[in-house]
This record gives sequence, structure tokens and C-alpha cells, in this order.
Amino acid sequence: MQRYFVPEDHFTEHHVVITGDDARHIQKVMRMKPSDSLICANNKGKAYLCAVESIDGGQVCAVIKQKITGNSELPIQVTIAQGIPKADKFDTIIQKGTECGASLFIPFQAQRSIALWKKNKKDKKRLRLEKISKEAAEQSHRLYVPKLSEPMDLDQLIAYSTSCDYKMVAFEETAKSGAQAGFPTLLKKMNKGDRLLAVIGPEGGLSVDEAKKLEDHGFVLCGLGPRILRTETTAIYLLSAISYHFELLNCEVDD
Repeated sequence: MQRYFVPEDHFTEHHVVITGDDARHIQKVMRMKPSDSLICANNKGKAYLCAVESIDGGQVCAVIKQKITGNSELPIQVTIAQGIPKADKFDTIIQKGTECGASLFIPFQAQRSIALWKKNKKDKKRLRLEKISKEAAEQSHRLYVPKLSEPMDLDQLIAYSTSCDYKMVAFEETAKSGAQAGFPTLLKKMNKGDRLLAVIGPEGGLSVDEAKKLEDHGFVLCGLGPRILRTETTAIYLLSAISYHFELLNCEVDD
């Protein structure tokens, strides 16, 4: 069933009003009619089963039928600090990272980041990435659209990390050395509700100096298995492993 994130002030006790691109999508793409069902989420942790009541120009009014129970969010809050990659790779990272449960994305200007977020294009780029995140959150039935922070350099990232319970670095030199215990050990220490900051390098990875500085500030250098992953694959791998550990590992298996 189609899901839309609607601003909280568009909800009343019994109705929700949908406008803008979402209203056009309902009319032109989904071709919904009165009585058709949809889900409206307020990006505050609540979602409702609704039915279209009226369509008037660029506005859709829906009646709220019932609150939807259940929680599709990861049990821990994961922030992905992504070394800014080339071309449109960040689009993929945002889209797939949202589907896999990330809470926040931080564009990280690493030493080996070739791409730069130019000031005159930053706002346009941000709007596109936020749109990608919203659409991915709707598709994957999230309760929240992940946030996108302003770009940070290494020192800003270290300052931000003081607000997190755990912090790690996906570092390929650790993987190459065969030291693989860091990430699973970290997961075993964590509890539901904890905040994890995961730093991922751009193409070419993080420099030794960057990794050392992060380690000196309490980050755990982690290998992610024996294979070296592309920068656009790493967040997906990491979030999938977290989902398996916290959501699937202890599920009962049918005989």
C-alpha cells in the first residue's frame, strides 16, 4: 500500500490533507479515487491507515481510519558519516541506506574525497538527496525520514561524535590485516536505543592519519569481512549486519 510522509500540522483528529508533489502523485500516478486506501505517516513515529475522501485540484483530503501499530525502525540509531564520493554515488548510498534503516547521514569531506560540495550547488544537491531519502523511506515503510546534516570535516566529525554512545570506522587496512573482531564485538556491547556513528571513507578509503586520529578519539577501527567493499556498498553491508544482529539473529526458526 502506498505510503506518504505528511507534515504533522496537516493532520487533524479525523483527517489528513495532502498537498504538493504527493497530491499530484496520488492523482496522476496512482490515479486514486475516493475510498481508495493509503498510509499517511507524520515523520514523528506515527502512521495511519487512511481512505481518500476528496480530491480537489492540488489537494487530497483523506479520512483517518486507524493507527498502524508496529515499528519498522532499527533498534539502534545509526548515523552514517560517508566520505563524499564521486558522481551520483551518494544518491545510491542515501537511497539504499534509508531502506536499510539509517537514521542520519553526514557528508564527510575526507582527505581522499575528490568531489566537493560547492556552495552554489549545495542547496540544490541537498534538496535532491532529501527527496531521494523521503521516497526511499516511503517505499520501505519507515516511520521516519532520515536526516541529512551539513557536510563536516574530520575535526567537526570528531566533535559531533561526543553525542554518540559508540563509534566505529570501516577501515580497509584492518580488514586486510585479518583483524575482524572489532565490529561484532561492538555490536555485542550495544543495547536497543544506543546511538552508533559509523565512518566510511570515499573512493580510496581513509588515510592512515585520519584513521589514527579517529582511533585516538575513541573510534574502533573495524574490518568488514575478508573482501574489500566499494564505498557505495559499505553502508548497505554495515546496516544489513546490524539488522541481522538485532532483528533476525534470535528469531525462532520453524522446523
